[in-house]
Amino acid sequence: MKFLAITLIANAPDPVTGRTTPARERFREVVEAALLAEELGFDGFGVGERHERPFLSSSPPVVLSHIAALTRRIRLFTAVTTLSLLDPVRAYEDYATLDHLADGRLELIIGKGNGTAQRELFRVTAEDQWERNTEGYELFRRLWREDRVTAAPRFRPALTGAEVLPRPPYGPPRIWHGSATSKESVELAARYGDPLFSANVTHPVEPYAALVRHYRQRWAHHGHDPALAAVGAGTAGYHAARTSQEAVAAYRPAFQGYLEAQRRLGVDPVFPTLEDFVERSSALIGSPQQVIEKVHRYHGQLGHTLLHLQAEAGPLGAKEHRASLELFQSEIAPVLRREIPDPPFPAGGARRVADVPPAAGAGSVPDL
Repeated sequence: MKFLAITLIANAPDPVTGRTTPARERFREVVEAALLAEELGFDGFGVGERHERPFLSSSPPVVLSHIAALTRRIRLFTAVTTLSLLDPVRAYEDYATLDHLADGRLELIIGKGNGTAQRELFRVTAEDQWERNTEGYELFRRLWREDRVTAAPRFRPALTGAEVLPRPPYGPPRIWHGSATSKESVELAARYGDPLFSANVTHPVEPYAALVRHYRQRWAHHGHDPALAAVGAGTAGYHAARTSQEAVAAYRPAFQGYLEAQRRLGVDPVFPTLEDFVERSSALIGSPQQVIEKVHRYHGQLGHTLLHLQAEAGPLGAKEHRASLELFQSEIAPVLRREIPDPPFPAGGARRVADVPPAAGAGSVPDL
């Protein structure tokens, strides 16, 4: 199993003080989180994409390019690239450039995205967003693989023998398809033999597990080797301590902030108490052994081999969050890496990380 630290660069007012962190400071926090993730041995660092409040993640390639300049080993992910909103040609140019600057460390998680405000910003409708996502991905995929492209898409101008630069340094990156509950994303991933990343955050595991089973069925339907299907999954929260009592007590203020935010939005929380959240959500809160057991329980449902954790401290505080991440890497990750091996990645798909030379002065790049 591999581990990804992720941020959506949320920047809402503090539920206690009402203070909103200045954007410049908030971006500095993200960069520091990426450096910590590399220091501690995480395999990847992911930046989301949102185009509405309370997020500052409107430009992942810019943020990831800055992180690329300061790191040497860690893989750089998007989480997710919202292709339903973007011109796939421009998205290709941005990410191919980033892949050069990052010495081939780029991986992409693409998805439709959500949120009415960002759809309105880009003049995308609820009715056409899935068509845009599919069309955008199919053209985006071709741009990574073909030196000149001719296409007549519906949602952007036609291309005739178009050369789009720069060409990728090591071939196309691995592209995951992010999905919550939509079969459209699953079908697109299965058709092209791409890995699936399940959101696995808002609800108990059952609907996500059903969608992953559907993905595996469609994967086989499209003629792919079942042993090569790869799945990643999110977590609703993370905090580990020496005992479960310590972990739950430390996480309680963060959960109260979550409840208050849900109430302000007029939303009934799916998990009304912290105890219910710890038991029925994908959150990993407890002792190292409890975290290991819960990951195994979810793996039994999802079969995932890539797992994301929250990259930043939030209400927990930087010192406590760092201690929790250190505990994860020292006592939890080694067990899960050993007990949940990664499936082989198809030779005809995206390049393997092992094929990418390390940056100057860097050590070996781990195979993801």
